[in-house]
Amino acid sequence: MKMVRNFLLISGMILVSGCSVFDSFSEVDALNETQAVGSPFTQALADEYRIFANRELREMFDYPDALHFARKGLAAASGESVTPEPITDWNLEEPHIQELSAARGRLMVAFDLGAREVAPREAAYTQAMFDCWIEQQEENWQDNDIVNCKTAFADAIVKLEGMLQPPAPAPEPAPEPMAPEDAVYLVFFNWDSQDLGSGALNVLDAVATEVAKNPPSQINIVGHADTSGPRDYNQKLASKRANAVRDALIQRGVDANILMVDSRGESELLVETPDNVREPANRRVNITFE
Repeated sequence: MKMVRNFLLISGMILVSGCSVFDSFSEVDALNETQAVGSPFTQALADEYRIFANRELREMFDYPDALHFARKGLAAASGESVTPEPITDWNLEEPHIQELSAARGRLMVAFDLGAREVAPREAAYTQAMFDCWIEQQEENWQDNDIVNCKTAFADAIVKLEGMLQPPAPAPEPAPEPMAPEDAVYLVFFNWDSQDLGSGALNVLDAVATEVAKNPPSQINIVGHADTSGPRDYNQKLASKRANAVRDALIQRGVDANILMVDSRGESELLVETPDNVREPANRRVNITFE
């Protein structure tokens, strides 16, 4: 993505005669001067991108990314809904694609659960740190900056998820434990994959432990896919994911007779997207108890 932005930026500025290539950055200046409107989240997000764009321009001398994030800030300042950077827009190595896809999916789930409304400033900061991480990861040479952005995102998403939890009940009376039928476990997958990663296996370990303590009468395993690819293919892929989870639970000692497997394909999206969009949060298996 940086190569494309560099080309567009330099090509456009070559057409401007009588000034040096980087004399004017009207988008950054406009963002510095604009008064943000819209929701508390979009206003906070405009502030975060203002900080980000100025740092890229004045400290990192990264002109294309300064303009890119200034434009995102201007969109947020006008009240538009601006999403975290799409993974496919950046030139990343495969391990980084997987790691950032999982992180973005986690952030989108938090947004879907109302993080923008419940904690607008924290949600805006978390999105900005994700964008900072993906931008630094594409450059892949400033190790300290990569670690700083990645760590800031990791800390911020934990804090944000914690703010989505209901307040702790009063000491008296003691709260009753959550009923097994109210529990929902989510297992996420990489694009076009049915393989269980380390995060997914940790979730299944937790499911097996809970089942051993409080055996339910039935466990529902429902596979899902995102909208990329044909609908019938996604139906089969979601079924393969559900069966992979089923087999892993059986390996962990769960009774096969109580496991019910189903596939919804791309029909029940966790994050609504148009057709043919890769969305990590939608590549999942839902596990519930009865």
